Amino acid sequence: MEDRSHKVLLALVMLFLFAVIVLQYVCPGTECQLLRLRALSPAAAADPYRAEDETPARFVPRFNFSDGDLLRRVDFNIKGDDLIVFLHIQKTGGTTFGRHLVRNIQLEQPCECRAGQKKCTCYRPNRRETWLFSRFSTGWSCGLHADWTELTNCVPSVVDSKKEVRLRPSR
Repeated sequence: MEDRSHKVLLALVMLFLFAVIVLQYVCPGTECQLLRLRALSPAAAADPYRAEDETPARFVPRFNFSDGDLLRRVDFNIKGDDLIVFLHIQKTGGTTFGRHLVRNIQLEQPCECRAGQKKCTCYRPNRRETWLFSRFSTGWSCGLHADWTELTNCVPSVVDSKKEVRLRPSR
């Protein structure tokens, strides 16, 4: 009988150790949300910027976009003079998104990408004029990782230099 009770005790200890190891993989660190009952309360879910210990929040959102702002549709006229300028912000998935713009976007005249080349040609229908200004279509025309200020100064001069004066759109 004593041998059987030792086996049951050993099985319970092994089960407890297994549960602790699994918990460490599922919920690493000391701040495990699965173990907190307060996280399930409606008050904690109401304000995601409120600190749990009631200290001032480290991150306060400056831009409170409405659903209308986030879900608005923008009409892009590929046959007109509309131009998409892609501003690449580092470490935000910009390279992947930039590649998606030239390879996967569904337009009347999608970009033509050749195997082995990083740059694609993104011409408007029936015109040898680009509709996309990004490193994957025009290259590093405004420098490596150009920021907003560099792009606003550089893009008009680069785009306008490739057109005849009479064909330049007013901006």
